[in-house]
Parts: sequence; C-alpha cells; structure tokens
Amino acid sequence: MTERVDVAIVGGGMVGGTLAAALAEAGLSVALVDRADPAEQLEQAYDGRTVAIAHATHRLLQATGLWTRLVPHAEPILDIRVTDGPSLLFLHYDHRELGEDPLGYIVENRAIRRSLFARLGGLETLRFRAPAALARHIAMPAGVTLTLADGNEIDAALLVAADGSDSALRRAAGIASAQWDYGQTAIVCTMAHEKPHRGIAHERFLPAGPFAVLPMTDDPVHGHRSSIVWTEKKALAPAMLALPEADFSFELHRRFGPWLGEVRVAGGRWSYPLRFAHAETYVKPRFALVGDAAHTMHPIAGQGLNIGLRDVAALAEVLVDAKRLGLDIGSAAVLERYQRWRRFDNQVLLGVTDTLNRLFSNDLAPLRLVRDLGMAAVNRLGPLKHFFMRHAMGTVGDLPRLLRGEAL
Repeated sequence: MTERVDVAIVGGGMVGGTLAAALAEAGLSVALVDRADPAEQLEQAYDGRTVAIAHATHRLLQATGLWTRLVPHAEPILDIRVTDGPSLLFLHYDHRELGEDPLGYIVENRAIRRSLFARLGGLETLRFRAPAALARHIAMPAGVTLTLADGNEIDAALLVAADGSDSALRRAAGIASAQWDYGQTAIVCTMAHEKPHRGIAHERFLPAGPFAVLPMTDDPVHGHRSSIVWTEKKALAPAMLALPEADFSFELHRRFGPWLGEVRVAGGRWSYPLRFAHAETYVKPRFALVGDAAHTMHPIAGQGLNIGLRDVAALAEVLVDAKRLGLDIGSAAVLERYQRWRRFDNQVLLGVTDTLNRLFSNDLAPLRLVRDLGMAAVNRLGPLKHFFMRHAMGTVGDLPRLLRGEAL
C-alpha cells in the first residue's frame, strides 16, 4: 500500500511528534514513523528525565493543543538560583521581576509523551505508524518515497529527520556534524524531600559539572519531589550509580545541602552521556533536520528540548505558509528560509552552553574568581539580568507565531 502525504517525519519523540501535531492541526497531511512502541515509552522505567519548558515553549504547547493534559503535571519555576560551589556570590532570577508569569515549568518526559500520543490520535490528517521501522528511502526531484519494513510505502513532498542525535537519516543524507564528547555523564533521578521546594530551581556548579535540583509536582506516594540532573565525570559515574540507596541519597544531600531537609531517591536512576554536535547544514532538497538530529547541546542551561521545539515552530510556519501560497514545500528555496531562521540562533546557544560548561566544570582558582564576580555583577545589574531572564524564557528574538502563542 502506498500513502501520499505532504510531509513524512521519521522520529516520533517530543520534537518529531510536536511537529507532526502542529502541521496536521494546520491542515497538512502528515505521516509520522517511529520504531519505538508508544506503550513502552509510557512505562515508568523507560525514561526518568524531566524537561524545563520555557515560557515561549509553553505558548507553543498551548497553541498545538498539548498543554491541557500537561497542566496537572507541570510545576511552575518561580525562582532560579545559581551558585558556584561554596562561594557566597550567586545569581538569582525571580519571576516577579518581569511580571506574574512563571519563568517556565518542569514536566516529566513521560507526561509529555502521554499528552502527545493522545493528541496525535485525534488529528484527521495525521497517520502515526509505530512501532514501524524505515527500511529505505529514495529522494527524487518531485518527492521522497519511504519504504517501511512491512513493505508499505509513503510518498511525501518532504522528509523530516527527527530521529535523535545519532540520526541515521542525517548520515544517509551525507550531512557531516561537528561533535565532541564532554567526558561527562548526566545522572538523572527523582528525589523525595522533607520540605517543599517553593518553585525554586537550583543549579550549583561543582568541579565535575553542574548539579541541578528542579522542582516537580507533589506526588501522593512520595510527597514533595524534585528532579536531579547530576553531571559527573564519565569515569566516576558508574560507581555513583551502583551505590546502595542510602549512600546514593547521602551523596545527593552532600552536594546541595540541607535546604530541603531529609531526602531519598524516589524511583530509578538513569544515566546519559553528554556531548556536543551540530550539523553542517539543516536542509537539502526534500529533506530537513530538526531537534537533536540537527544539534545536541550540554544540559547546563536546560534548553535542549526548547531549541528543538523552536525548530518545530519555525519549520512548521515556513511549510504552512508555503503550502498556502501554492509553493513546493520540499524545494530548496522554501527550506532555506527555515535554515536561515534557526541555524544562527542555535549556533549561538550551543556556543554559550559549551563555553559555560568549560568555564564552570573545573576548580581553578583564577577562573572561580572571574565567574563568581561575573555572576554577582549580572545579579546587581537589573537591565542585563532581565535580558538574560527573557532569554531563558525564550521570548527574545524573531519568534515564530507558535512561540508567540498564535495559531499557524
């Protein structure tokens, strides 16, 4: 059987799925292909991560109909506190300095997937094929033909790769990627604690890397909860992950102090290698990269999913506008507009996060002095601090309609 659609997306994760929902909501026909079983992705053991949803990303999720189901699972970020080890100097973002809106939200990945899969099932012009494997694809001047492992075919004007940082489609397209390994591992878990977090996200810089405590919604079983993103040297991470629960909880407590009272691990532990990657181009005729397939960044600023969804907002707007004008949505001219919109912005943020990680993930006294004085200066200079706050909220720059909360 051959199905004909406007856009075929390979990779049904949070970026690829959101792009599919945005395009289908705007009337384009979409085929979304993912090799993972949606039911397995909703199991507790599949993924223990949370994501920071910036204020502008929150608008996008509202505009695409995904936010309603997330409201009970989204914890507002009211304050962000950044400290450098034992230093008394700090950086503090208070949401009240810019108005009443939260700086963002912390949401479990599993809750986002649940909302996403429910939304995908209710869109008439969308076909979600999962689990389904892509056997091969052929790009031609007039379109792309995808052949699935079950023999079914999809003809599309455009193929979008949303298949992650190790993108097979990016490699098949001959697109090189600048990349390196940070020699760090992110240890991720949920922590139950005695005292309420009061909506405070705390990032503490330690010699091995940043240690983040991110506020989560309360749980009927575990009570007050926070998500831990603990950056550790790659060589030491396996030993930390293997610690008995009491010892692991002690290590958590030792790194961020007593401000949340007694703590314990609530659930499993996960680890993820950290690396940098940036594709040399995001587009070719009939082909585009989004999200981690185009760029992979250090989690030091909590912006990974946000920049992926900014790709979604820009690409969706470019494609919908072109379709309405009767243009070929897979043409180089149309796709180049998307690349111009996103590549420089992503390159700047990738460079900033890479520099911050290198600056803060060490214990050199001269660098400690420079970064501590820098944080203190930003904290005292209101206009500069407010600019950085708006940047963290994703409200700076040439925003696509979805990031402004507007329909396509």
